[in-house]
Amino acid sequence: MVNYPHQVSRKAIIPSVRSEKKEVDFANRGMTFETAINESNNYYLAHGKAVIHKKPTPVQIVKVDYPKRSRAKIVEAYFRHASTTDYSGVYKGYYIDFEAKETRQKTAMPMKNFHAHQIEHMAQVLHQKGISFVLLHFSTLKETYLLPAQALIDFYQIDKGGKSMHIDYIRQHGFEIKMGGYPSLPYLEIIEEKLLGGKNFEK
Repeated sequence: MVNYPHQVSRKAIIPSVRSEKKEVDFANRGMTFETAINESNNYYLAHGKAVIHKKPTPVQIVKVDYPKRSRAKIVEAYFRHASTTDYSGVYKGYYIDFEAKETRQKTAMPMKNFHAHQIEHMAQVLHQKGISFVLLHFSTLKETYLLPAQALIDFYQIDKGGKSMHIDYIRQHGFEIKMGGYPSLPYLEIIEEKLLGGKNFEK
């Protein structure tokens, strides 16, 4: 299924009363990791903080059936080319580009989830002074981390993504994101404090 940026109504742009932050469990809110990211992006957009959307997946439609005259059903399609990262946008004049991955493992993030073209893309974004990172969610531990792209690239270069990235490495080089009320995944706070707040994009 291809997701496109949602339109924001004029009503959604009206600032709402701030709610007190509290820890949120995705499962308790019936929310997947991807849904939490999309909801947070919608919140940032509606409140004029950033414009970040999930990238549409480039698909070539091959065959379409029409079970009804007013309804079309895609029955065969293929990806035009390999996708890069999941999300991109702009925040305070900075280009934002990131990937999101989730695992049920407790001790490591499988590097097979990342592909060479994605690593190359993130390196190119960094070369152009953009901000690139990955959001890593450990569903069993209920922990989420923002890992700067350079740390991911350095680890990938060890053996071209042949082994898993241990959570200790992620904790050492990344930043844990505490779940908030609204937005549910306040990753822009990490970017503001940890990436834009220092001379070097390092912890």
